[in-house]
Amino acid sequence: MIPEIDAKLLAKRDPETLKQVRDAVENIGFLTLTNTDISSDEVQKTLAAYRNFFKQSSAAKKAVDMSATGSNRGWGGSRSEQVNPNANPDYKEVFDCGVEVAHDDAQAHLSVYAPNYWPALPEGFQNQIETYFANARAVALDVLRGIAVSIGSDPDFFVDKFSKPMALLRGNFYPERPTEATENDFGIAAHTDYGCLTLLATDGQAGLEVKMRDGSWRSLSAKPATFVINFGEMLEMWTGGKVVATLHRVIGGDKERLSIPLFFNPNYDTNVAAPDAQEAISAGDYLSKRYAETYVHLQDEKK
Repeated sequence: MIPEIDAKLLAKRDPETLKQVRDAVENIGFLTLTNTDISSDEVQKTLAAYRNFFKQSSAAKKAVDMSATGSNRGWGGSRSEQVNPNANPDYKEVFDCGVEVAHDDAQAHLSVYAPNYWPALPEGFQNQIETYFANARAVALDVLRGIAVSIGSDPDFFVDKFSKPMALLRGNFYPERPTEATENDFGIAAHTDYGCLTLLATDGQAGLEVKMRDGSWRSLSAKPATFVINFGEMLEMWTGGKVVATLHRVIGGDKERLSIPLFFNPNYDTNVAAPDAQEAISAGDYLSKRYAETYVHLQDEKK
């Protein structure tokens, strides 16, 4: 059973809520979150902004094609990402933006802090996405505080590691499953997320499936004001396995689907190696490696 967590009760460190969170992070890898500071109206406006972007012509979207950037900023068309090397590239479209740093910042040259690549239209798109992005990062950090408490750590353990986060906000557009799709075609193939924590808003349309510990796949859908949270490979490693990363996928069906994942990752130089590891692992190095394995245009650059 995937628990539903009340964000306000988590912030109050309610014992039963912390118990449910601990079960989720240690045994399931997923939970849902309600009663956050992000309203349903804000989520709906953000979904509408992404929908209006994706419904534009191919020419309009190609004007901000991330394949021209050398980073993951801007639009990625169908088949631009391959999360599972044993499956075909995913047939979804995406739009990515991240945390920018000042031009004179010592890390401004790093692709994880690259400038964003905004479209001219739809009107108000950048402002709506940036507002939601900031609010979602605040919610994600509060969840990390609660997770820290639930696994017996200092509630502020994560806070200073996210002062310049490698956070990525994405709009996912899953069209109707193509008629020519095979068993190796997915909206997004089975994978574990690479980073720390993912905060996902959706339009309420079913599609996400989670692989449970018994090997079965369970459908997980949520209303726009309810967030799906899962944990990535980096957090599993960083906590010495106290938090688990779980496989999930979207096969796709006969209806379009929109989702908005926030991939919330720590500062580039954060050591995310397991507590007993002999050598440090930079969060930035780990994430950059995984991005290079996933984005087709970055794969092409390596060849």
